[in-house]
Amino acid sequence: MSSRKSLIKIKPKSYKDGEIVKVSFMVMHPMETGMRKDKKTKEVIPAKYINSVKFDYNGKVITTMNVWESLSTNPVFTTYMKVNGEGKLSVTFSDSTGEVHEKSIKIKPKG
Repeated sequence: MSSRKSLIKIKPKSYKDGEIVKVSFMVMHPMETGMRKDKKTKEVIPAKYINSVKFDYNGKVITTMNVWESLSTNPVFTTYMKVNGEGKLSVTFSDSTGEVHEKSIKIKPKG
């Protein structure tokens, strides 16, 4: 697992058990297509892009996204989920070079 910077946001910030919330995962990633040249060296920059993103809640997969190289740098991935009690929300991505990153947060419904 890498130490790439990432963030998981839940909206609304305060939610109750049984509510549906918006989950956004933001990650600092270059998303290189392999078609761009370095301006100084004129060499092609090798492809390095996220190709898979998985959201899971308490070990159960919410959604899996297959991604292509056409996304922008530092992409944001969004899905919705129903809060079913306290637990752990994890987002894992892998990229075209084999890098794997996981970010987790605790889910704590109010009331």
